[in-house]
Amino acid sequence: MRSPAGGETTGVADKWDGKSLDSIATVESMEDWAAAESERLLAGTGDRWLHVQGVAHRVRQVLPILAREEQPVLLAAAYLHDIGYSPELRRTGLHQLDGARYLRNLGHERLARLVAHHSEARYELEARGFGEELAAFEREKSPVADALTYCDLLNGPTGCPVSIEERVREVERRYGQGTIVDALRMALPALRAAVERTERLLRERADAATG
Repeated sequence: MRSPAGGETTGVADKWDGKSLDSIATVESMEDWAAAESERLLAGTGDRWLHVQGVAHRVRQVLPILAREEQPVLLAAAYLHDIGYSPELRRTGLHQLDGARYLRNLGHERLARLVAHHSEARYELEARGFGEELAAFEREKSPVADALTYCDLLNGPTGCPVSIEERVREVERRYGQGTIVDALRMALPALRAAVERTERLLRERADAATG
């Protein structure tokens, strides 16, 4: 297996649809757009919309660890991270890539990058031969990217909270032995690291609030 593809960026000074994050509308308007678009695309895909709502609910619990201008980005990414499962967007059959391409076409470049790489997608896409396509989306290393992975990983298919171990067992049951499960096992150290970084920020925030 080749080394994971994709460059890296901190993403802090990025833009939303051509406007700086400081100049756009409120968190609520961004959330409303992302939620409506996600529901439109995923409402007919079984439990997927339930999972997405669970991820968004968890995101609201971690928002205080982020700077104000980063909070709308995480909320929007939470709603949009799985839109590539929509039959309307299906091109490659890889939800990370199909969702990211759709968002890029809409002009939401930072969201496209976050969706493309969410939950260490590079391991699966490399293993399935789509490393070059993924490399077209720069990989962001930031608390936003970590928190998206944290909230996705710790929510099950119906939106209920789960542990990492429970999530891995669920994926193993759903897909059986093969490329997807092998890639997940390879990604586990990076996934655990993202969870640990987010939990550290949550502890620091709690300590500051009580100190």
